[in-house]
Amino acid sequence: MDRKSSIRIAAVTVVAALGIGAGMQYYWPGESTPDTAQAPLVLSDVQEVSSSPRAQIPMDAPVTASLPTSIVSIAALKGEEPEIVVPMAPAESGFDCDIDMTATPIAGAMISVTLNAPCHGSERVTLHHNGLMFTDLMQPDGTLSVDVPALNETALVIASFLDGGGAVATAEVTSVPFYDRVVLQWRGNSGLQLHAREFDAQYFTAGHIWQGSVSDVTRAAKGQGGFLTTLGSTDAPDALLAEVYTFPTGMTDTSGTVALTVEAEILASNCNTSVEAQTLEIRNGKDLMSKELTIDVPGCDAVGDFLLLKNLVEDLTIAAK
Repeated sequence: MDRKSSIRIAAVTVVAALGIGAGMQYYWPGESTPDTAQAPLVLSDVQEVSSSPRAQIPMDAPVTASLPTSIVSIAALKGEEPEIVVPMAPAESGFDCDIDMTATPIAGAMISVTLNAPCHGSERVTLHHNGLMFTDLMQPDGTLSVDVPALNETALVIASFLDGGGAVATAEVTSVPFYDRVVLQWRGNSGLQLHAREFDAQYFTAGHIWQGSVSDVTRAAKGQGGFLTTLGSTDAPDALLAEVYTFPTGMTDTSGTVALTVEAEILASNCNTSVEAQTLEIRNGKDLMSKELTIDVPGCDAVGDFLLLKNLVEDLTIAAK
């Protein structure tokens, strides 16, 4: 398989936001998926990724439905219940606009989230969970079903609509400590991709997990390997999107390393700009860690090339159980 575009290495400098709630406004990419009929990566040099501190969201900010979604997320992390405004239909209409959401634990330390909002058919909705944020589109009948990787044993999920309406649901996911998770999240068509190569796997082989080969939760539930979850709808304008890699560290019978890298395709939509993103990580049952990233994308004469961004996330070191 021949990859026509060259891959460029970027030496990455990051700004760490060790408060989980800080800077949650930075998210994921786009609709660009490299041609899988292309072959392994060819590496060349490119400019450094820049970093610069950005304003932090005050953790004591009052929470109301009119505040940005990032602050709603912080309220959830602090254990506060955000003020949710539920739109009501006129009494004489006889139509029920109540919003209902449930969260149920399923295999692979995942949460099955079901949202029913009959007055929000075909609208965009943002889901928040422990710093993870993504934008989806409701079905025309006002329903949505999505499986979300749990980042906490007591998993709180918030749904928020543009008019301030929303709902909250919780689930107890006791299997979370058995899994390591790495989240890459960003906004719009930023060209970002999360890649995991398990136990010396080469690109585009069975152990290479990425958006072109996501694997599935069944493999992880059996301790055989990891899987990738893609979250968010690129059909929603300026959507928040995320990719989450999960490995069953607490129940595998294999030892070795999972190489984790972030890649960025240089697109007409991101060339000669700065792309903002964020990583979230839970490893070895420890607290969630976050980092904010600013990536300087080369000029538009490089459209079609890829940046291989080193050292954004540490590789996973796996010991057999």
